Amino acid sequence: MATVPIVHMTLYKHGVGFFERRARLSGTEVTLPFQVEVMNDLLKSLTVIDLEGGQVLGMDYATPQTREEQLEGCTVRLSDQHSLYDLLVSLRGRRIVLRLDQGETLNGLLVGPDEAPERQPLATTLISVLQDAENRVQVTPLGRVQGLEILDEQGGRDLRFFLQTALSQGNTRVVTIRLTPGAHELSVRYVAPAPTWRVSYRLVAESGAEPGAGRALLQGWGLFDNCLEEDLQEISLSLVAGMPISFVYDLYTPFTPERPLVKEEARVAAAPVEFEAVRRPKAMRGAQPEAEPPAAGFGVVEMMRAPMAPPPAPSSREAIAQAVQVMTEGKALGELFQYNIGTPVTVGRGQSAMVPIIGEELEYRKDLLYNGARLAAHPVATLRFKNSTGLTLERGPVTVIEDGEYVGEAILPFTTTEGEGVVPYAVELGIRIREQSGSSTETRALELKGIYLQFEEWDVRWRTYQVTNTTDKAADVLIEHPRTANFEIFNTPAPHEQTAETVRFKVSAPSQGETTLKVQERQLLRRREELQKQSYESLQQYLQRGLLDRQTLDKALKLLLLWDTIRDYEKKLAAVDQERQTVYKAQQQLRENLQALASTGKEGELRARYVAQLEASEGQLQTLAQREAELKANIEKVKQEIEARLKSL
Repeated sequence: MATVPIVHMTLYKHGVGFFERRARLSGTEVTLPFQVEVMNDLLKSLTVIDLEGGQVLGMDYATPQTREEQLEGCTVRLSDQHSLYDLLVSLRGRRIVLRLDQGETLNGLLVGPDEAPERQPLATTLISVLQDAENRVQVTPLGRVQGLEILDEQGGRDLRFFLQTALSQGNTRVVTIRLTPGAHELSVRYVAPAPTWRVSYRLVAESGAEPGAGRALLQGWGLFDNCLEEDLQEISLSLVAGMPISFVYDLYTPFTPERPLVKEEARVAAAPVEFEAVRRPKAMRGAQPEAEPPAAGFGVVEMMRAPMAPPPAPSSREAIAQAVQVMTEGKALGELFQYNIGTPVTVGRGQSAMVPIIGEELEYRKDLLYNGARLAAHPVATLRFKNSTGLTLERGPVTVIEDGEYVGEAILPFTTTEGEGVVPYAVELGIRIREQSGSSTETRALELKGIYLQFEEWDVRWRTYQVTNTTDKAADVLIEHPRTANFEIFNTPAPHEQTAETVRFKVSAPSQGETTLKVQERQLLRRREELQKQSYESLQQYLQRGLLDRQTLDKALKLLLLWDTIRDYEKKLAAVDQERQTVYKAQQQLRENLQALASTGKEGELRARYVAQLEASEGQLQTLAQREAELKANIEKVKQEIEARLKSL
């Protein structure tokens, strides 16, 4: 089997790698073994090029079947312990040539071995051959056989198929590339699962003459793992930052769509036509994007003060830069960025390695940043720099060395070229910040709109930051205040700088002293209330607060008076209706009494009085009806007046 080694490897952050194998070879085919878990990505991406101008005729591979399923119909079966004996059993009846010791040969049809090797030693096992020249079976000890030539083509093909199947069993699958005859310089490229590469940084800072500023060496190392079934020798390596879209698509598993069963009709007729819906493949696993890097990376712990120790060996950024030679070429690939390692890389099977990918000097400034949502109570010492390396910086841990001393660690977020790198590496315990917040509502304006009062109100929110500095030096603290959607900042010092989600205010904290920053935000809201639900007292208060003028107040008060008049009329209408119901009840009682009385004698006299009362109640009802009509007319008149006044507003 020709060896086609890996010559190039590109690793990504989402669990795949792009590999290139290359070799010079001759013949009409080459076989490559691959792990089963690689097959789907391999079949999706495999590209073969003959750099000598030859052509690829095709490729074949073992289907994902069990060994017994693959060997179904194969006449040759070999065991692991007695392969020669099993081969002779499988070739029974086929034409062969046995090459014996002392230069003899035995031609003919194989009858088979005489005895299984479990019962007799191999040397004493007999083999029988039907010779071609005569009908005679020649018997010879198996121990004399030094070679076997299979003259039967089917037997030879079955033996080759069995051996290829044996090679592909277990977790390995063989891909055979068929080529045109001649010499080839073959390039085989494909995508396969691979552990994500990682990056770790060292930021070696040296203070400058200006307080809080200086120069730093940013050194980056790419870490990767060789989880392949082979050593990597002198390969070229590329590491890609970014997140290409990637997924698993099952191309390896055979798939046969179901078809409908159509039964024969009782009479001759046109065959039915049916279209089956396309059956989708198994659910695809989409690439899982890496979690968004935390803004400003404030996931740091408090730095404990170390006891006095002997001074360390000199460690300048120049010395560290000279100790590691970085030969990496950066290349932008649209939404991606590729680090091409300039020196060949050798990594053994099952080993991991680190390669230098960045070694650039930067200008930095040091700030104390506070964000209570990320770290409460204390600001964080932060190195900030512009990414002038010309490279995209992948997210990874960074160790900070300042003036030769280890001062902390942080997570450097994904930083594009010319973007700002923010490295919060230590907690400033000598400065403490306390927060208080509150809210209120302030009416800005008031307007009479028809039957409504239209209010404009400020929704005001405030937050105070009390900064206490217990150190012997004055310090400037950048306080990050979160942006609130639809709110504006007012009556607050101008911000020092802004980010996408925060506003930063610079606060000077004197030594052994306190200072306070108050941030106020507001949002204008509009609401309305029905005028007739207002009280005379509330309208007078709006006048006193300057929200209503005297003319508008008079109009509102007149409308309130008219609505009060309507309510009085409606109360009187209710009283009229109640009185009518009382009369109706009395009439009902009178009618019931009249039905029980006779028309003569004393009952006749009583009956006459009841009749008189009934007639009087009818007069009451007429009076109530007239009163009701008058009240309704008055209500309608007042409503017309209200409508007229509303139109005049």
